[in-house]
Amino acid sequence: MDRFASIAVFVAAVDEGSLVAAGRRFGLSASMAGKYVSALEAELNVRLLHRSTRSLSLTDAGRTYYVRCQRILEEFDDANREASDTHGTVRGTLRVAAPVTFGTLHMGEVVARYLDDHPHVNIEVSLDDRYVDLQSAGIDVAIRIGQLPDSDLVARRLAPCRMAMCASPAFLEREGTPQNPEDLRRAPRLAFNEAVSVPEWVLTDKQNREHVIDGPLRMQANNMQMLLSAALAGVGIAYGPTFVLGKDIKAGNLVKLLPDYRTAELTINAVYPTARYVPSKVRQFIDYLAKAFKDEPPWDRY
Repeated sequence: MDRFASIAVFVAAVDEGSLVAAGRRFGLSASMAGKYVSALEAELNVRLLHRSTRSLSLTDAGRTYYVRCQRILEEFDDANREASDTHGTVRGTLRVAAPVTFGTLHMGEVVARYLDDHPHVNIEVSLDDRYVDLQSAGIDVAIRIGQLPDSDLVARRLAPCRMAMCASPAFLEREGTPQNPEDLRRAPRLAFNEAVSVPEWVLTDKQNREHVIDGPLRMQANNMQMLLSAALAGVGIAYGPTFVLGKDIKAGNLVKLLPDYRTAELTINAVYPTARYVPSKVRQFIDYLAKAFKDEPPWDRY
């Protein structure tokens, strides 16, 4: 008998819990499904299954063989899907998740360009600063910023995420320009209070000594654009990613503080559920993101 067919029936029998159900999957009778498994055992000269009229269980050899065979069948299915995907039209619905401010400021143009080039794809975008479980939410790809927790997700680096401390010229004229970390601790600060993986306000000097900027906060908000508006209005000193602050720093609406000190540099990643098979619609969308942001993204060109 065909060895590959025998392997498929064997795996199906284990998955379904019976030869009857395995046979049904392939349009075979239970006795024929049993013959496929018996032929495989004869060829290997080892018993794979303990069988009775009421139950089916794996032998020790069968358990090891099942794991390997399951992996082979999964790879075969992936190869078939990938070959079909490569030569077919990219179509379907692409579900994307991203942080609110990053998505609002920087993803609209990329999404529009992708849709223009892929007329048979629809996109659903979910903006949320909290991490969602991709599999349970049915998300194909998500943008994650900062340190990624250990998980089974696959990550592709898109761009750096640099942090900056800044204030408006009017604020600095009124309050004075901070000259050192201690000055910052005494200044009114504006803070994002729902960061998932962004560190505290930390500056590193030329001797690689870290200075944590703590103390009372003048204003907290769970939306970075609101904090940007407050900083532009002269309320206090903002600390946030340059993908929010960079445009106004470049325009002179905000002044970057303590430029001789380093701030944290995080990473903007695209994450997706598995490395086994990534549909073309997902791979191509991630390529669009990587091309748009690169290692020197537009918001850092100041």
